[in-house]
Amino acid sequence: MASRTAYNGSQRKLCIAFDLGTTFSGVSYRQVVLDPGNIPEIIGVTRFPSHEHVGNEAKIPTIIYYDKEGNVRAVGAEALKQNIVEQAEEEGWVKYSEFKLHLRNIVEQVKEEDGKKYLNKLRPQVIDSPQIKTKLPSFKALTQVFADFYAYLFQCTKTFILETHQSAQVFWSSVVDNIEFVLSHPNGWQGAEQAKMRQAMIDARLVPNSDEGHTRVRFVTEGEASLHFCIRHGLASHIKDDEAVIIIDAGGGTVDINAYTSVPSTADGVRSFEEVALPQCHFSGSLFVTRRAHAFIEDKLKGTSFAGEVANIIECFDKSTKLRFRNSDEPAYIKFGSMKDKDLVLNIRAGQLKLAGTDVAGFFEPSIKSIIDIVHQQRCTSRKTVTTVFLVGGFAASDYLFLKLQECLKPLGIAFYRPDGHVNKAVPDGAMSFYVDRAVSMRISQFSYGVRTTDVFNPKDPQHQKRKDKVYTNDTGALVLEDRYVEILGKNVRLAEGTEFRTSFYWTGKSLSTLTSLSIDILSYRGALKHPRWTDVGKSKYEVLCHITANTHEAAKLLKLRKRPDGKTYFKLECEIILSFRDTEMKAQFCWTENGVEKRGPARIVYD
Repeated sequence: MASRTAYNGSQRKLCIAFDLGTTFSGVSYRQVVLDPGNIPEIIGVTRFPSHEHVGNEAKIPTIIYYDKEGNVRAVGAEALKQNIVEQAEEEGWVKYSEFKLHLRNIVEQVKEEDGKKYLNKLRPQVIDSPQIKTKLPSFKALTQVFADFYAYLFQCTKTFILETHQSAQVFWSSVVDNIEFVLSHPNGWQGAEQAKMRQAMIDARLVPNSDEGHTRVRFVTEGEASLHFCIRHGLASHIKDDEAVIIIDAGGGTVDINAYTSVPSTADGVRSFEEVALPQCHFSGSLFVTRRAHAFIEDKLKGTSFAGEVANIIECFDKSTKLRFRNSDEPAYIKFGSMKDKDLVLNIRAGQLKLAGTDVAGFFEPSIKSIIDIVHQQRCTSRKTVTTVFLVGGFAASDYLFLKLQECLKPLGIAFYRPDGHVNKAVPDGAMSFYVDRAVSMRISQFSYGVRTTDVFNPKDPQHQKRKDKVYTNDTGALVLEDRYVEILGKNVRLAEGTEFRTSFYWTGKSLSTLTSLSIDILSYRGALKHPRWTDVGKSKYEVLCHITANTHEAAKLLKLRKRPDGKTYFKLECEIILSFRDTEMKAQFCWTENGVEKRGPARIVYD
């Protein structure tokens, strides 16, 4: 395990990482006191209310109950207590589970395949996704459900710290108003989902709705968090500078897959890592293994005296059989009842349901196949040779998943590891390591960023001639065409932290007041063209990523009235839009020139 240096800051700090997962959630934190030479330690929260009901010292179920008035009544492991389940049913409480998958706005285009429903390709990095069948109650806004769950995780963290550390109350009082947070999310999520997560933190009253409050919330992909977890568990010793490693974070809902190479050590001995292939995200986590099992067992027991036991059988499958299953040639058993539960026709003896190993293997097969397919894809697109694969996440606890991946990778000469320790804590612990160590020095842009603008009409350009019916006269008197795509940042571009990407634009108006504030749509292009030029070619490949707004009063007040040859007047504001990235989050500025000196102003990114 790599060593950390002592904290040399001037004030006490506390950072908390929340991993709100599809099926289970966890928390890690890092506290720093002012003792000279103190080396920060990452600590996981291992005590939660009613935790004995899940038998898992690292995480709690992602479940929340509301009463009819909208009040939170039970969260996490508390929601599994028998008296809570009975009270919820009697009093008509509303239950939210698996709600994380719904945060991302996706349009379901369902097709039939092998008798099951799957989503068509959604976006380049989120593919072959099983249909998200869980229908959320309309009782609460989804961001409010996130907010309530974050608030619960925060309260559990506070209680754990106060009960665990010496002089904890003094420490807590000194940091409570400036706590920083790291929120993890699937690789496929971007700015729109990050904005909703940040709003949930604001709604939970964990940070204020201000610029200062916004900066206290940072984001890390689950794939990158898992890399940091693996680094802390000896990854660096397994790869050389000219090799690459693939990290598979197999969780409950998504499987996030990243490929990295190690960059030579700097003078201080610290190694960093660079992405060498586009990160991938699949909806093929362990939840979907359970859903396939549920469909199979429900059909098997339909119309029998055991039909009412399906939910109980699936719960038992989830807790034991799914994890222990290793061999498709041997039967699997689900212990769910007592000795008197028996039906030889159904293969039920002494409260155990016997399933053919091939049937259980079938529950796993689509998920395993999707993981193997994307590993092969990453090997082929990586600019370095993949020699090592690490498997982490809650799904990594499955022996069958591990053995099938090992069976695939070993003949290729690829070393395959499942780190010791709590691999289901990889994301929260890794998120804190991300905050402390910042091991990733270079990422890859996942698509093209640009804007839809105009182009001065050139009658000699064949592409312009094709669009001559769209020509119009703008405020300056020039003939221009719409639908021009101007790229600010291309796909597959290496992104160092803070690197700026800029493009010049101008806005015109007949009155100065129209130029004191500006708004422009940033588009993403997700098609196959290397140099996209027109938004009317492959329209479906362009989508509005966000809107950038800016107060341009300072730049506009210096503008002079201009006159066209025909005598009409206008104002013209020339400036640049600047995009940069802080961690995995996009930032924006605009700049203009004043007396030969570049001036800058903040820009606000708004997501629909």
